[in-house]
Amino acid sequence: MDRESRDTFDIIDEIQENLAIDVTPASWPIGVGRDFMGCYDMLHDRLELMDRADRNVVAETVSIDGLDDPKLDELIPEHLAAQLREEVEMAKALLPKLDAQSVLEGHMTPIWFGSAINSFGVKELMDGIAEFGPEPQIQTAQPRSVAPEETKVAGFVFKVQANMDPKHRDRVAFVRLASGHFKRGMKLTHVRTKKPMAISNPVLFLASDRELAEEAWAGDIIGIPNHGQLRIGDTLTEGEAIRVTGIPSFAPELLQTVRAGDPMKAKHLEKALMQFAEEGAAKVFKPNIGSGFIVGVVGQLQFEVLASRIEMEYGLPVRFEPTQFTSARWVSGDKADVEKFVNVNKQHIAHDHDGDVVYMTRLQWDIDRIERDHPELKLTATKEMMI
Repeated sequence: MDRESRDTFDIIDEIQENLAIDVTPASWPIGVGRDFMGCYDMLHDRLELMDRADRNVVAETVSIDGLDDPKLDELIPEHLAAQLREEVEMAKALLPKLDAQSVLEGHMTPIWFGSAINSFGVKELMDGIAEFGPEPQIQTAQPRSVAPEETKVAGFVFKVQANMDPKHRDRVAFVRLASGHFKRGMKLTHVRTKKPMAISNPVLFLASDRELAEEAWAGDIIGIPNHGQLRIGDTLTEGEAIRVTGIPSFAPELLQTVRAGDPMKAKHLEKALMQFAEEGAAKVFKPNIGSGFIVGVVGQLQFEVLASRIEMEYGLPVRFEPTQFTSARWVSGDKADVEKFVNVNKQHIAHDHDGDVVYMTRLQWDIDRIERDHPELKLTATKEMMI
């Protein structure tokens, strides 16, 4: 198996390891990089070939009779056809067959390949989600769960995105409806603040396109423009005090300090970091000792993305630098016990953007020691988005 095919299987292995469930391909790439020509739809036995002039769209969909069909050799260069046959044969032998029921039960997920830089394959992915995705399920909440067939509207914010339109400095909260029939102009209660909100300009998104959402149902996602009132984990209802639960915040895998290129713009940097923390794009920690902030992400590329966004959206060049810490854990327990622990371990203590206490460390040994010596406290790598 050559380098390119190893890369494809590595992607599947990484996804499977991160998701901890079975993964199987629904489509397979025909070539990679400059040689990318499109995808083979393994579920419907057809080729989705990319338009060489407009690499964002499928130029041709060709049904074939298996990979031995002569049409394959007429449409694809010999070396790519041979590579496709070899890789798909291996995938079918090594990976489980797609089981729609296992997908619905959350034991398996199909993968559709495409080209992110060209947006190729987006429609095929969306079609696949429509075909195999589950119907709206009962939503866990307090003090009761929410059923999708309920008539009254309930929904929750799972993502916040700022500056989607740089010209308007907009901020959009993405709300997934858990129940009811939403209509534009409805007044919904913002449960955290107990205040009504008139939802007059909800939007539906498809890639970069948006349109006014006149109505929506359970399972739909609408965007609500706002000025910072809505945060991840917020619940909106038609009046009932329900709080959706089960929305976790994960401890980051990588930590770095961040500094503004212009020291006089420290306040601007703080504003930008708080914005991204509220979006969920990164974790931001303020150490108890020293100045500056520590930013946590799950992948190295995110630091580059954050630096680019801060410069583009706030006109503020920044640099990320290594920090002495490699792990962060949220600390919970009785208030008096937490305060005592903080006072004794100030050099390891920070607070996240919600003000919650975080224990920063270099070694897993430190975490194990704290858990052993302080059974009254709990150190966790996730925290519930308590709103």
